[in-house]
Amino acid sequence: MLALAPESPRFAYILAHGAGAGMRHPFLESIARLLHDRGIATLRYEFPYMEQKKSRPNPPAVCVARVREAVQRARTEWPGLPLIAGGKSFGGRMTSTAQAEEPLDGVVGLAFLGFPLHPPGKPSTSRADHLYQVSVPMLFLQGTRDEFAKLDRLTEVCDRLAPRATLRLIEEGDHSFKVPKKKTGRSADQVMAELADTIVGWGGSVG
Repeated sequence: MLALAPESPRFAYILAHGAGAGMRHPFLESIARLLHDRGIATLRYEFPYMEQKKSRPNPPAVCVARVREAVQRARTEWPGLPLIAGGKSFGGRMTSTAQAEEPLDGVVGLAFLGFPLHPPGKPSTSRADHLYQVSVPMLFLQGTRDEFAKLDRLTEVCDRLAPRATLRLIEEGDHSFKVPKKKTGRSADQVMAELADTIVGWGGSVG
């Protein structure tokens, strides 16, 4: 696990990786650094299959157990600090699964960096069924071109979850939050800064 914290953090974000990349992926490295610069602590961790350098994710029960381990580590690392949990794609979904099964100790909200609502080309909302058992606030950061979450389906889910769900869109962003610079006039650094700023603002309101 990788802990990164400024002096006197406002809250901590427990950050899980996506299905195909570990906790040292440049995207997670970047968001952790940006949050650190904004006064937020982060704890990154890996699921067992990633530690073992396997490509196939563990069963949900194994991943849920690792989520709980990470939350306990954060509670030990920063006693009394409000905790936000979540992560990128698969990691966020495993975190919400854990929270739906049994509330995570000290966690006051969930923040998803690209929630994988359905497989590409197969629009559905069934992966969101467990979210209705989550009682804490949830932040959905999503690109409007995300092939893992058709915007109309995701909007439907967030509307049903209201007022617990907050949806923040990255215009023209894909599942990795990449945007066409020629079309949007925005750089990757600007997009990452927006993601970090949104997490800080939202996390401060729920923590």
